[in-house]
Parts: sequence; C-alpha cells; structure tokens
Amino acid sequence: MLVVCSDTHSHTGHALTGRTREAVADADLVVHAGDFVSPDALDAFYEVAPELRAVHGNADGPTVTERLPTTRVVEYAGVRIAVTHRRSGGATGLRMFGREKGADLVVSGHTHRPTVVETDDVTLLNPGSHAQPRGNRPGHAELEPTDDGLSGRIVQPDGTLVEEFSVLAGGRDVLD
Repeated sequence: MLVVCSDTHSHTGHALTGRTREAVADADLVVHAGDFVSPDALDAFYEVAPELRAVHGNADGPTVTERLPTTRVVEYAGVRIAVTHRRSGGATGLRMFGREKGADLVVSGHTHRPTVVETDDVTLLNPGSHAQPRGNRPGHAELEPTDDGLSGRIVQPDGTLVEEFSVLAGGRDVLD
C-alpha cells in the first residue's frame, strides 16, 4: 500500500494518530507533500514509515529544506507520481507540473483540504492534513495496486472514509 500525507506542522514528532499511524506503519511506501516544520517531525516519519519519499514545504525551516527536494518523481506499481508541496496556478499549475513530469498522479499539499481532481491526463491528489486540518476534514490517502493503476481513498485518522478514487497508469509522455 502507498500512503500519502502532508502538512504535519509539528515541532515534536510525526503527529500520527489512529488509522493514519497504522496506515503509515503498514505501508510499502509513504509519500509526504511537505510542511513537516521541524527536523524532529521529519525524523519521526523516517522512524515509523518503512520507506519515505518526501518534499519540503513553505513552512519547513532550513534544517528540513536542506534535506528534502522541492519536487520529486516516484514510481509505485507502474504509476508515475509527481510530488510537490504547492504550485502557482492552482489546479491548472498542478496539471501542467504533472504533464511536464509525465505523471499519472500529482500529489500536493499546502491547502490542508483533502481533494481529488480527475482531469483528462492526470489525477490531482491533496491528502489534506492528518494533524492540522485548519477547518477541513483531517486526512491522508491510501492507494492499493490494481491491474491498471491504483485504487485510492482518502481516510480520516478516525477511520472514516472521505472519498474513493482511481488512478490509471498511462505512461504519458514528458513535455519538452
């Protein structure tokens, strides 16, 4: 299982609770879309996640940003995933970022709002924040391999299902 988190905003640890903590510990891979805030939060994720691929966010201090890239591309179960904390231009900017990276799925954070947007060429996923939802539902995403991509769901830390979605593996071309 692939688990996607974002916007931890912690000075003392990973701030994982309930289903979110269980999912991160059970995952094959954890992707984090930034804003750990402190190196203690980042290190705590490395301790609980079997494998972590992360980017830094706008609220991360220098001790985090020097350890993580601004963007990255991850492959999981044949799906190409482009990861960033945020992108100017909203959904259009994220879609262009995904096309530029040849991605099937774009993961972002920043808004703290769990969101899935399916476009003609890429799926946009913001898992929300498991720790500081700021008036939104708290959340993380869980994705399982299927024959043609991934089956996903956004889940709250208490286990409540927020939304289901799918991502098709497409082998899209990278724009020059």
